[in-house]
Amino acid sequence: MPRWGLLVEQNLGLGGQRRVWSAGVMDHVDGTREEALEALRQRAEVYEPLHPASPKRRRLYQERDGFVLVLDGAWQSFHCRFTVMEELYDSAAPEPELAPEPQTAPEPEPEPEPVQPPPPMRRRPVQRRAVQPPPEPEPERAWDADVPEVPSWLNRDRPPS
Repeated sequence: MPRWGLLVEQNLGLGGQRRVWSAGVMDHVDGTREEALEALRQRAEVYEPLHPASPKRRRLYQERDGFVLVLDGAWQSFHCRFTVMEELYDSAAPEPELAPEPQTAPEPEPEPEPVQPPPPMRRRPVQRRAVQPPPEPEPERAWDADVPEVPSWLNRDRPPS
């Protein structure tokens, strides 16, 4: 049985340069094309597009593969296109569920052989080493540690005036 995609195309954004024509899949219908068109019509009749925010008038037109919804807003008209398309391929589709295989009576499992415990291991005595404490951190240097006690310019001869 074919799978049909219910697509909607509409304007997103406002203004002449920022308006974008965007498409999206609303849903899928498994069945005939007529069933998919009927499901699409029901969705198109109640669809609330992004623009206009409060339409003054709604008109729905049918074409060969779907519908066109024209909405008159306060200043301009917007439209949405609804289309039925047969899905041929989906890379992210879930794997089809396989019919469960008939269950047969489980075969009795053979008795497990008794497990022999491993021979005891001989351990070597552990030699403990004396743990040395970590070295003490160096004391923090003063913020002016690199400044000399006597400035280099002190006791210099002045240039002749």
